[in-house]
Amino acid sequence: MPKKKKPAKPGAKRTRRSSPGLPSKQDILKFIQDSPSFAGKREIARAFQIKGSDRVGLKLLLREMADEGLIKGRRKRLTKAGELPSVTVIEITGRDEDGELIGGPAKWDEDEGAPPSVILLSRRDDRGQAPGVGDRILARLTKLEDDDGAAYEARLIKKLPRDAIRLLGIFRTVPDGGGVIDPIDRKQLREWSVSRHDANGAKDGDLVRYEIEKSSHLGRAKARVVELFGNPESEGAISMIALHTLGLPDEFPEAVLLEAENLTSPSPDTFQDLRDVPFVTIDPPDAKDHDDAVWAAPDEDKNNSGGWIVRVAIADVSCFVHPGSQMDKEARKRGNSIYFPDRVVPMLPERISNILCSLREGEDKACLCVRMVFNAMGVKTGHEFTRGLMRSRARLSYTQAQGAIEGQTDKVTAPILDTILKPLWQVYGTLAVARDTRAPLDLDLPERKIKLDHKGQVDTITIPPRLDAHRLIEEFMIQANVAAAESLEATKSTLIYRVHDAPSKEKLEALREFLVTLSIDLPKSGRLKPEQFNLILAKARKTEMVELVSEVVLRSQARAEYSAANFGHFGLNLRRYAHFTSPIRRYADLVVHRALVRALDLGAGGLTDREITSIDETAQSISECERRAVAAERQTVDRLIAGYLADRIGAKFTARVSGVVRTGLFVRLAETGADGFVPASSIGGDFYRHDERRHSLIGDRTGITFKLGDIVEVRLIEAVPSAGALRFEMLSEGAYMASKHKDAKHSSPRKRKGRNRASRRRQR
Repeated sequence: MPKKKKPAKPGAKRTRRSSPGLPSKQDILKFIQDSPSFAGKREIARAFQIKGSDRVGLKLLLREMADEGLIKGRRKRLTKAGELPSVTVIEITGRDEDGELIGGPAKWDEDEGAPPSVILLSRRDDRGQAPGVGDRILARLTKLEDDDGAAYEARLIKKLPRDAIRLLGIFRTVPDGGGVIDPIDRKQLREWSVSRHDANGAKDGDLVRYEIEKSSHLGRAKARVVELFGNPESEGAISMIALHTLGLPDEFPEAVLLEAENLTSPSPDTFQDLRDVPFVTIDPPDAKDHDDAVWAAPDEDKNNSGGWIVRVAIADVSCFVHPGSQMDKEARKRGNSIYFPDRVVPMLPERISNILCSLREGEDKACLCVRMVFNAMGVKTGHEFTRGLMRSRARLSYTQAQGAIEGQTDKVTAPILDTILKPLWQVYGTLAVARDTRAPLDLDLPERKIKLDHKGQVDTITIPPRLDAHRLIEEFMIQANVAAAESLEATKSTLIYRVHDAPSKEKLEALREFLVTLSIDLPKSGRLKPEQFNLILAKARKTEMVELVSEVVLRSQARAEYSAANFGHFGLNLRRYAHFTSPIRRYADLVVHRALVRALDLGAGGLTDREITSIDETAQSISECERRAVAAERQTVDRLIAGYLADRIGAKFTARVSGVVRTGLFVRLAETGADGFVPASSIGGDFYRHDERRHSLIGDRTGITFKLGDIVEVRLIEAVPSAGALRFEMLSEGAYMASKHKDAKHSSPRKRKGRNRASRRRQR
């Protein structure tokens, strides 16, 4: 019987052995566990010097160990069962109590039990990309010995791109009966050929879903049409592209619609009667779902002289949508409503969002109401939640309410001006003082409003004014959200916070370097607060660079998300914050409603034990849904504007440089706010290098410079509506950097020419 061999240490030099034999299962497990990188059949054979016919025996032994559950993986990459390889793909699922990102393996066999937890140490990869909740990363793992916390710590290697759920493109026919597909993804603007047999009945101009396949190992990749969506230029089709690209649901299952149809309003006997409180709703003029109503009056308590009582009533969705129901499952999957210029994709069926729950004028509606008391300085001194029955006195638009305050009343606002509207504005003035003292981040960036014609095409693009009516409702909602978080914390209840982390050190350093070029200082020491960013924005408002500085400050901020762990809201400068005020269109708010119902014993429909145990998973899921919704809305706007400008090829536009990368400049048109790209290879007769610190492109030979924020003139040379892509050429000459030009004179023309040609090839 052959003597059992000792394995060579991973990476050590191996010597020949005359008697091969096979190692024990324990020896193989120890070798896999000790291996600094992945170990497979080949590495095991080398470590134990197994050769010839013994390799067959090793193969059988490894298969037997896999069948017994001792190891897992493919023959080229094996790991001990229940453990992770040293380099693997991790999916970030949330944050721990200290705010650190945590996650688990992207792929895991449920038969092995619960997946091990992983804590992420590094926040940024070599390309400067920072992951967030819902992202997938490639990471190097180190096993931890502490059983009470995470099983592994991970060091970020790189952030992985999000997999496209569906490949969509526009099908174009060719004479031989086949066709080509133009992808709608602007990052993959290349044609895919389609044979006649793989066209699947697609017609010229159809929006199609397709798959990529190769005819052989070295063959040219081709596409195959797998689903047809019709003419992408038809009404409503532009938003459909975004929905299908990102895999977002746009139709409710029959079971959900049936459940909604069978619902009836709850008995009014179970609610506190608030119908004598003259609430009003103030929303956009085209709003169909009204989930918040407001009322205010002076506090009659002598101990609160100059103080105010404010009531915010929110639609009580929790009394209709119950945990575990078909509607609840669908709402959780959707996460939120999505608002496109041509349609709304609601989180809940129309019978719920627009009829049963919507706080429509003159109708009795169930609500969760928070009564808040403010002192003369606008500081909240107390609050109380009740479950009530309310009736809205008036449905107002923002401009209608603002006009009434400014003396332009109508038949709706005139009767309620003194008794309802003026008290609202008076208490807002008090709250605004407290808000300014709190000093939240004052980023008031303009937002485009697209109006479509009857064909679903862009009619006008405007930037609506920001009114006090907007700010009033926003401030009331913030106060109600804070009250919800405070009540749940006071009762030690589970809740989903709306969190916004402070900017990372890397982003702050990049911002600091940029502001230096504008002679604006950003403090280097201590923890920065929103107030310090506001001082920078105030300086910028005195110059022509206000939009630029606002944009760069915005980019330096972390992304807001939902979390069961609280690490505050940096932008609002609040210690605790939860979304409570929009349960018709946000699942997070519905969860907070249920938590309040349970914690404050307000009746049926409270948060269940099962929901509490999965609160982290829910927070992660709805954060990801929110990111997809934002992407869908942005992509739709980009495609609509690209279609709007498609017949203006060759036209000149004034634009501002909104981004600088190695391959060129991003520009934003002053006329429409449309974003496009100017390739560096198209700028003059020079090679332009990217100066990351100055956010600039600088010509090697001439020293001519284009930097972030420059006002330039560009010409539109290509518009691809299906991808939302615009390409421009630069008409402006750029600034002249004398020192750079002086240095360039001494460089070798021959070397410079070769370097430029090679670099331009890379840019293309």
